[in-house]
Amino acid sequence: MCPTDKKSNEPENPSRRRFLAGFISFLGGLIALTMGGGGAVYFLSPAWRGRKENWVEAGPVADLPEGQPVKKEFIQRSMDGWVTSESRGTVWLLRDKGSLTAFNPHCTHLGCPYRWDPDKNLFLCPCHNGVYDKSGRVVSGPPPRPLDHYPLRVDNGIISILPQEAEA
Repeated sequence: MCPTDKKSNEPENPSRRRFLAGFISFLGGLIALTMGGGGAVYFLSPAWRGRKENWVEAGPVADLPEGQPVKKEFIQRSMDGWVTSESRGTVWLLRDKGSLTAFNPHCTHLGCPYRWDPDKNLFLCPCHNGVYDKSGRVVSGPPPRPLDHYPLRVDNGIISILPQEAEA
């Protein structure tokens, strides 16, 4: 076997082949980065957004009678990624001696909705006979703690609440 036969199996111009292989790999990587990077940014961008507080208007202070809780309905809008959803909710508002309180409408025992009994001047839960006074303290029954409160603020006479963050 001659030394010239060995060279006949090798490509004639190895630098050209190496250049084309590198160029094709570069183009493939560029395409993958463009497609994959755009997709990753699309799916991850909601995670990068800051969480916004979702204050909800519950009505004017002037509509609340002094010393009597009032049940108010509200519509809460929330964003989950790119989907905006609306849900209805309720809150018990009390204006008493110059202070305002927003009560979560669910009993602290098992989460049943309670009602206000104006004759007894008490909140009554029908599930297991939980009873709360006007300030939300437990009077009798199985509830483990007082009624939860929603954070609230008043801007230009309008009450706004933050329903997703109940405070005990």
